[in-house]
Amino acid sequence: MYAFHQKVWANLVFFFSLAIIEILLYLGMKNLVPFLMLFVLLSGCKTENESKKKTIVEAPKELEAEVHKTNVQFAEGFKVKQYEGYKKLTLKNLWPGSDKEFNFILVKDADNFKSKKKFDGIIEVPLKSIVVTSTTHIPSLEMLGVEDRLVGFPNLDYISSEKTIQRIDAGEIMELGKNEDLNTELLVELQPDLMVTFAIDSDNSSAERIQEIGIPVLYNGDWNETTPLGKAEWIKFFGVLMGKEKTADSIFNRIKIDYTNAKNVAGQSESKPTVLSGAMYRDLWHLPQGGSWAAQLIADANGEYLWNDTEGTGSSSLNVESVLEKGKNAQYWIGPGQFTSLDQMKEAHSAYEQFDAYQNNNVYSFTNKKGANGGVLYYELAPNRPDMVLKDIGKILHPELFPDHELYFFTKIE
Repeated sequence: MYAFHQKVWANLVFFFSLAIIEILLYLGMKNLVPFLMLFVLLSGCKTENESKKKTIVEAPKELEAEVHKTNVQFAEGFKVKQYEGYKKLTLKNLWPGSDKEFNFILVKDADNFKSKKKFDGIIEVPLKSIVVTSTTHIPSLEMLGVEDRLVGFPNLDYISSEKTIQRIDAGEIMELGKNEDLNTELLVELQPDLMVTFAIDSDNSSAERIQEIGIPVLYNGDWNETTPLGKAEWIKFFGVLMGKEKTADSIFNRIKIDYTNAKNVAGQSESKPTVLSGAMYRDLWHLPQGGSWAAQLIADANGEYLWNDTEGTGSSSLNVESVLEKGKNAQYWIGPGQFTSLDQMKEAHSAYEQFDAYQNNNVYSFTNKKGANGGVLYYELAPNRPDMVLKDIGKILHPELFPDHELYFFTKIE
């Protein structure tokens, strides 16, 4: 509409000026005609240039109206809004205490997207190639069927997925060094469409260096989610980047249904076994706080986690005496650090064998199942499949209610 009015006004000026020229010629004032002609030309050029300038900076009107909002139910770290012609990805809560929000535009053709609004970046989707930096990102790519788009990863030995290890052995995924010091020369050689990383605080100089060499970077905050389903819902984050939104929705809905069903089954038990967790590290016992996702999994499995009343979503560091006083009579010990046998625990610290769960052989670990190169399966897959973790814990605490389930992540250590 603005351009239309500009054009009408230009035409009126032009014809009005021609009328004045004819009058001047009639009156014999020919010496003024060249100046008036110059005025007409300059006016027309100025109007045309202004119109073009406006067209460049304005987004088409249909891009301004929101038509759909992707349904994110549990995750608090991201949301997606879909507009006519593009999507906006908003990221927040990416590291503890962060109040910074990032907004990215996802579009098929970045060259044709123009907007007056400012964003943190414009990313062309669907991605054809990607670099990720956490093993928790890999299951999402595999579940979406786009694992072949992964071209680089730091510390390949941490990966436990057999499917991805096969691609590593075939030379299809490049080793990129360490997370805190990525090999930028190899990244330049790979030229991925995007690198997905994570941040533990606001000092993200490594990611900034990657952006300076022309590779877009997105932060994934799945690890900062406090609920099991919140972590798992980040598959939708990868879904929108890979053009697999419907597939991601379908996968997550299945996980949510299975998780809810397992919780309901466990809730049928009248007993609520007591649970101890964690182990010693450098003279302090580290165990999950009451607001952590590990504590919620035990609660949803109808167990009584003895430190459920502690505040926080991370871990607590306690002296061994206080843990022994409160947890000595716990019926089950789930997640005893990196230990894989009772003898190993006994050799590490004499206090371990004083707990009832140790004496009754009710200690369950998730560190026994590892990939070919030593990566722990639980660390990689568990955040993406809380339904499987919940069934495992339900089987441990209420075996009679899960007769057909075989432990997937956990094993009873002997």
